Amino acid sequence: MNQPPEEFIRVSHADLEQFVSTAAQTVGLPKEKADLLGELLAGNDLRGTFSHGTQQIATYAILMRDGILNNDPQLEILKETPVSLMVDGDGGLGYFPAYEGTRRVIEKAKTTGIAVMSSRNHGHFGAAGIYSRMGLNHDLLTFVTSGHQLNLSPGNPIFSAAGGSPMSFSVPTDDQAPMVLDFGAMHDFYSGAPCRDKIVRMAPGVVLRSIGLGSICQTWGGLLAGLPMDVSRITKDFEGANQGSLVVTFKIELFLDPEQFKKEMDEYVRRVVELEPMEGFDTSRLPGGPEVEREEAYRREGIPVGNGHQERFEKLAEELGVDVPW
Repeated sequence: MNQPPEEFIRVSHADLEQFVSTAAQTVGLPKEKADLLGELLAGNDLRGTFSHGTQQIATYAILMRDGILNNDPQLEILKETPVSLMVDGDGGLGYFPAYEGTRRVIEKAKTTGIAVMSSRNHGHFGAAGIYSRMGLNHDLLTFVTSGHQLNLSPGNPIFSAAGGSPMSFSVPTDDQAPMVLDFGAMHDFYSGAPCRDKIVRMAPGVVLRSIGLGSICQTWGGLLAGLPMDVSRITKDFEGANQGSLVVTFKIELFLDPEQFKKEMDEYVRRVVELEPMEGFDTSRLPGGPEVEREEAYRREGIPVGNGHQERFEKLAEELGVDVPW
C-alpha cells in the first residue's frame, strides 16, 4: 500500500514531469512520447501512487538506453472493429499503446455504448488506474488489467500463477471524489512479502481469491494479448516486451440515466465517510477518495520525494548527464 514517505523534500509536479521527459529524451525517446510519459508518471505521484510514479524512470531509461525496450516505438493497429481494437506496442513501454488504445476505445464507446481494447508486444504499462480514469469525464464505467509473460515450472509456488496482476475499476460521480480502485491482486503474496505465510494460515480464502483475481489478469490481459504459456514460442525483437493489457469501457446510459447514477454515487461516497473506520485507520473512504485529497495538497505544497526516490533520480542523473530537479 502506497504511503507518503516519512522523510522527504518537496518538489513541484512540473519539475518532476520535466525530469522524466528530459531523461527519456536523453536515451532517445521522441519528445512527444517523453512528455506524455512525464505527465503520466508525475500524475501518479500527485495522487500518492509513488510506486508507479516518476521514480520508475530510473528503470525505464536504462531499459531503453540498453535496447531492452524500443526507444522509438511505432504503434500499429493490428485489428479493429466498431467495438474493439488491438494495438501493437512495437517493443516499447506499454504506456504508449495503452494510452492511445484507451483514447480510441473511449471514442468508440461513446458511439457504440461499449468497446474493448487489447495491447501487446510492449513493456510495463504502469498503474492500471491511469487508463480507467480516462473514462471518468465521459460517463463511462471502465475496467483495466494487464498480464505479463509467465514462465511456470513444476514445483513453483502457486502464487506465481497470478503474476503481478494489476487491475483498476473506475466509476464517475457528480460532485464527490470519483471511485477509482487501482491495485495489484498479489501485492501481499510476492516472494519475501513479510506477512504472506501468516495470511495463508489465518485467511486462506483471502489468498485463493487473490490468486483467482490474478489469474483473470493473466488470461484477459496476457494470454488474450498473445503471450504464450510456452516460452519457447516467444517471438519478439525486444527482450523487455513481455506484457499486454486489456481495457473494457461502457456507457452508464446503457442501464440508467448517468446523472441519476452519479447522484446515487455521491450519496454512496458521503455515507461511507460516516462509517466506522477499520482498525488502524482514521477515516473511512471509498477507493479514489484519498487520491483526490493528496492531489489537491501536492499541487499546492509540492510532491513529497522520499530518500529512496531521491537516490534513484541522482544515480540516473549521473549516468545520463542531466540535472536533478532540486
